[in-house]
Amino acid sequence: MAPKFGTSGLRGLVTDLTPDLIGAHVTAFLRACPVGTGLWVGRDLRDSSPRIAFDVIAAARMAGVDVTDCGAIPTPALALGAMGAGAAAVMITGSHIPADRNGLKFYTPAGEITKAEETGILANLGLSAPLGGRQGSLRQTDPGPDFVSRYLRAYGAQALVGQRIGVWSHSAVGRDLLIATLRALGAEVVEIARATRFIPIDTEAVSNDTRALLARAVATHGLDAIVSTDGDGDRPLLADATGQVVAGDVLGQITAQALGARVVVTPVSSNTGVEALGFDRIIRTKIGSPFVIAGMESAGETQVVGYEANGGFLLGFDATGPAGPLPRLMTRDSHLPILAPLVAAGRDGLAALVARSPARFTAADRLQDVPTDRSAALVTKLAEDRDALVSFVACFGAGSVATMDRTDGLRLTLSSGRIIHLRPSGNAPELRFYAEAESHDAAMRLLATGLEVLRQQR
Repeated sequence: MAPKFGTSGLRGLVTDLTPDLIGAHVTAFLRACPVGTGLWVGRDLRDSSPRIAFDVIAAARMAGVDVTDCGAIPTPALALGAMGAGAAAVMITGSHIPADRNGLKFYTPAGEITKAEETGILANLGLSAPLGGRQGSLRQTDPGPDFVSRYLRAYGAQALVGQRIGVWSHSAVGRDLLIATLRALGAEVVEIARATRFIPIDTEAVSNDTRALLARAVATHGLDAIVSTDGDGDRPLLADATGQVVAGDVLGQITAQALGARVVVTPVSSNTGVEALGFDRIIRTKIGSPFVIAGMESAGETQVVGYEANGGFLLGFDATGPAGPLPRLMTRDSHLPILAPLVAAGRDGLAALVARSPARFTAADRLQDVPTDRSAALVTKLAEDRDALVSFVACFGAGSVATMDRTDGLRLTLSSGRIIHLRPSGNAPELRFYAEAESHDAAMRLLATGLEVLRQQR
């Protein structure tokens, strides 16, 4: 797949992310967006990330911009540090996609780029006039300790005392910071399966192998919970004392309640149980953090938060934790939707906390190596061909179509109350399928059926 710039920044095969291509996008970003005091650069643990970081730094310095190299650091820690310094940032990461791909995520001093800024970057690609008359400086810093301190101030050193928590480290760039944060809050931490090669982890489509690994780990080590993140640390993964994975959108609901949010912004794919939790307003968007950010900005000055089905959480106001202040952070964060539910659960455990949530359960996965145009054609056919739609829905044995939503892909609410949703991925050749039902088992059955039906139709 040729490199593509869009909702998740620039993504593409490593072999296609040449120095010239990277330089063109970095220069376009510097032309189109405010930089403030300079550019901070971070990266994940993919083999290709150091080389791409070198190319980003070289392009920025050539443009006359002062650069701060943060090395290997999770995305939210980089964003927090850069915003605190009044600087822009570029994170080198492919997030959850395979290791043969990589990408760039762009931040202004205010946070993740908006859709308008994305348009401005695209408009500036290919312009050749020089940006600066000097070479920018280069320094190094580590934003990690300040990131840990953020949560220690908000939750306190006793917040997780008595909890034995596993950290599945794999190749997550923020694994050491996650361990340090949990220990700072008083937890006993057991590290599991640190990897030396990059492993793509999609927290929205947790594989059966991963679920089995987590279940074995909690049983083997006697854990109250086990936590992890995706590769660049902006999406959480959390399982309870039985090894049951708590869906990212449920983590979002719990975190929003714990922080006293009044307005919640979340994509159309997220669990509908949030509507029953008494928030002043729920704003639904297309999938992707720029759309969530736009929805948060449209909410006006209020206690607004955003989250996605992958669990990435955006804090849009200055909140207060049990021990102290928790300033806003307008980028996807994995630490907060891990810590807030663990603290809220206390000695009762996560399972009891989740059981108090509305009885709506989601499951999601994707078919890989499905060209985007083929996925889009299937969605269009089902939306416009009634006979094809009726035949497709009949495979699920869960009623007829009650409502159809084309906000992002094709989301069908069935007469049984169950929901099926298919959508071409915006950053990889994948066809995603989302299911929602009244029980975990029913949601998993819907998901299994949906994937099998899609395999036959792709």
